[in-house]
Amino acid sequence: MKNFIITTDSCSDLPINFVEKMDLRIIPLSVEIDGKSYRDYPDEREIKVKDFYELLRDKRVAKTSMINVNEFIDFFEEILKEEKDVLYIGFSSALSGTVNSAFIAKEEIKDKYPNRKIIIIDSLSASMGLGLLISYADKLREQGKSIDEVALWIEDNKLKLCHLFTVAHLGTLRRGGRLSGSAAFFGDLLKVKPVLHVNNEGKLVPLKKARGRNSSLIMLVDMMKERIVDSQNQTIFLSHGDDLETAKNVGKMIVEQIGVKEIVYGNIGPIIGAHSGPGTIAIFFMGSER
Repeated sequence: MKNFIITTDSCSDLPINFVEKMDLRIIPLSVEIDGKSYRDYPDEREIKVKDFYELLRDKRVAKTSMINVNEFIDFFEEILKEEKDVLYIGFSSALSGTVNSAFIAKEEIKDKYPNRKIIIIDSLSASMGLGLLISYADKLREQGKSIDEVALWIEDNKLKLCHLFTVAHLGTLRRGGRLSGSAAFFGDLLKVKPVLHVNNEGKLVPLKKARGRNSSLIMLVDMMKERIVDSQNQTIFLSHGDDLETAKNVGKMIVEQIGVKEIVYGNIGPIIGAHSGPGTIAIFFMGSER
């Protein structure tokens, strides 16, 4: 019997079938477009991912909002009242204040539930990189590991979780304001397609620049070759900004050149997508280090 619930936020970008299979509890961040706010649920009940990207292609500006302390208190208490412990694995603290709200909420309610545990982990990860960590957590739980054992494994391995991605257009990324060192990197080279990653501090950092879209996708796979470990036994996650065709092409390159156990495809949801834009391609896998 599972005595703890794995929870996360909507920045994990996990497909709905994974959410249901793992019995995850997800607290949504919000995105605002044209003055209207939408909560980002995995079942897309308030805004469809395709509709969201069409708005971005129409040059609409999307603004995102983090989760506040009171929302976390309500979210955690719902589980604690079920006499279950809470393992919350959250979006990188370098990209959002959301996980900090979770820590504050824990401090405010822990004395009210002295017989229950709330463990908060700053994943230092984003999108389906966060989702992949959660997938590992679920497998460990299924093996009978305790909440403390699962939390320890995540803390010990989160900096081996590699994020590599490239964007189709620089405009959204620049407007997002979450990219470290962007000015010197981009310069005025309008045809640059950057390859970026999430570093050990959980920040988005440019690694290399390619001339043209196809070159950036090839570079993405080449960099994956350098970093991945035990590829034949890995399930990797590959997400996209409403561009499944390109994602499948990259997946084909990975299978042919690297070989992996399985590739899981998913959408980059509205919260991450508000900053990365349409056409983004991201690969997530375990390496010896980021």
